[in-house]
Amino acid sequence: MLNVWKKALTAGTSSLLLLAVLITAGGRTAEAAEATTPAQIPQSDVFRIVTLGDSITAGYEPGMTDPNIKPYGYAERLLEQAWYHGRSALSNYGILGLTTEGLRNYTEAIKDGAATLPDRIQIGISDPRIGQFAAQAPGVKSELAEADLVTITIGGNDVSSLLFQARDLTEADFNARVEQVLAAYSVNVKAALENIRMVNPQATIMLADQYQPASKLAAGPAYTKLMSAAARFTANTEQVAASTTRDGAPVVVAHVASQFAGVEGPLTHIMRLEASDFHPTQLGYEKIAGVFAGLQWGQYRTPDATALADTSAPMSIVVKGAELNTPNKPILKNGQNFLALRDILNAVGAEGKWDNKTSSATITYGGRTVVITIGSKVVQVNGRDVAIETPAFLQKAGKEDKTYLPLASLATGLGFDVNYSSHLRTAFINP
Repeated sequence: MLNVWKKALTAGTSSLLLLAVLITAGGRTAEAAEATTPAQIPQSDVFRIVTLGDSITAGYEPGMTDPNIKPYGYAERLLEQAWYHGRSALSNYGILGLTTEGLRNYTEAIKDGAATLPDRIQIGISDPRIGQFAAQAPGVKSELAEADLVTITIGGNDVSSLLFQARDLTEADFNARVEQVLAAYSVNVKAALENIRMVNPQATIMLADQYQPASKLAAGPAYTKLMSAAARFTANTEQVAASTTRDGAPVVVAHVASQFAGVEGPLTHIMRLEASDFHPTQLGYEKIAGVFAGLQWGQYRTPDATALADTSAPMSIVVKGAELNTPNKPILKNGQNFLALRDILNAVGAEGKWDNKTSSATITYGGRTVVITIGSKVVQVNGRDVAIETPAFLQKAGKEDKTYLPLASLATGLGFDVNYSSHLRTAFINP
């Protein structure tokens, strides 16, 4: 068991290279969600999230060597939660292997709005994308300046050595090492938070504490030491947050560690022989997202459990934050989801008229007049033809024919913000 435990400590850094094929540089959109967003959305109408930090922010899990596997971590889940509340966007800047010193240096470059070099962020960092992150610092500054919410996970790479040493160090020596790590954490994270505040004085910043990943079985006699260190880390994080909070611009601690305490086994990969890694499992990432979402919106929402379990059941539809309950269920046809047009119009309060002669629906909403014709790959928007990939069709529902429109066309024609999460099997529609 000791060998498995030691392997878990080294896997946290060396195996991080595997994620390189998974995340495009800059990480601007949620990797787990397919988004169809109309152009020219006013900045003020979009809730913008920027996530900074280490591989936890990046959504890493061991074994991610297939380029078709996209991370689905806490950041992607947080974006889904934001869609329940309106138009939202995510910029994910999780850097594999990043330490608190690296975060300090990276936010310094972002604050200065100047491209930098990888070694000026952190020497020997394991993320192969680091050159692109460094070069894109000016663009990150622009995104950070527009953010409504900034979340940070950092510190795991600072304390990982303590996991390895806890078994062999005396209590006094272990505590001395913890104090050294926490002192450096305080200096670096305070500086990073001040850098962020210089770019964006008003955004809410959420700073996660550090969960302890080793279960009692994995850590053995060292478990008590490690849990004590995690508690001290949390207290230190709270002090850092309190010292950098400003009026109207809070730094809030996301108490992630408490969610993992005592249930480390199912929430991390540390006990899995094929992985031996202390990154979160999917359940662990959901727990982290739940903490952040609870702080921001008071809850962590999920669709109906039946729809999630039964992939043959219709997907869930959320319109303006409310789940759409209608007998006219979505239809999956040729790999695309179609929705009953009337249900969507009713949900958003749009007006629509049907013309039997032309087999078309005319919809008025938000300053737009849209004409949708059955079977046509063109919709008219304020008199201008706009191409769509798949035409609308009529579906018999009892004695009536219902107009079904491709999900993506709601964005093209009506200007809605439409996002589909394959993990939740849910479409989020926001006017």
